[in-house]
Amino acid sequence: MQEILSPDKILDKVSDVYVGKARASSKKLFILSFIAGVFIAFAAGGSTFASFNLLAGKESLGIGKLIQGLTFTPGLIFVLIGGAELFTGNNLMVISVLDKKISIKELLRAWGIVYIGNFIGSVFFAFLMLKSGQWNSGASELGARVILIANSKVNLGFSQALILGIACNWLVCLAVWMSFGSDSQVGKMLCAFFPVMLFVLSGFEHSIANMYYIPAGILAKSIPEYVAATGLDQAALNGLNWGSFLGHNLLPVTLGNIIGGGIFVGLGYWLAYRKRGN
Repeated sequence: MQEILSPDKILDKVSDVYVGKARASSKKLFILSFIAGVFIAFAAGGSTFASFNLLAGKESLGIGKLIQGLTFTPGLIFVLIGGAELFTGNNLMVISVLDKKISIKELLRAWGIVYIGNFIGSVFFAFLMLKSGQWNSGASELGARVILIANSKVNLGFSQALILGIACNWLVCLAVWMSFGSDSQVGKMLCAFFPVMLFVLSGFEHSIANMYYIPAGILAKSIPEYVAATGLDQAALNGLNWGSFLGHNLLPVTLGNIIGGGIFVGLGYWLAYRKRGN
């Protein structure tokens, strides 16, 4: 018989599970985080393919975002069920710190390894996509959409990227949180599906997804046919580079993700359900 945990029991389970994650070997954390980066990149690449022609027109923009959201959801499902380490989901590790089961040093070590592994996995898959020739699809319109998505992300203001990052990981960590309440694979899939679909549909910013989206755009920018298909001149794309990726997007989005997942979900539920805090 399936067991569905109440929120207070989810809190206990999350607290215990992340102790093991925090103390896993560096090798294990890196391998599983590399895999997670690839899983999220699979989802990002596939969702772009599914929606690129719809996102090109104003009249179909909403439907395009919906299709993009629906087809991005497998990324987190693969992480939860396949078993991998995702930085944004691991922001819930703050609960184990608050329960004094792990130290801040252990948390930062685990976060650092997983973040780097996610980065390498995501960029690796972006490189594979460049070499695959898939971005030639639709007379290079897919390659153009890859560039345009990345360009829009690096042109966000710092505070805007921060807020979009907060909203995103509030939903992602809610999905992870709810998945701990189900002991069935179908239940975990449904818990992941709706929050992830909603964050993509809403245009929120996910640091690990952006580790694919923006490097993919930078790589695609090296292909003249893709640039020509964007309808923009090279000057309009000058801001799309590794420096703007790291400083204008990845930094504020990562900070926002930590706030959204670690504080609004992790700390929020901890304050609500820990008896000694009431």
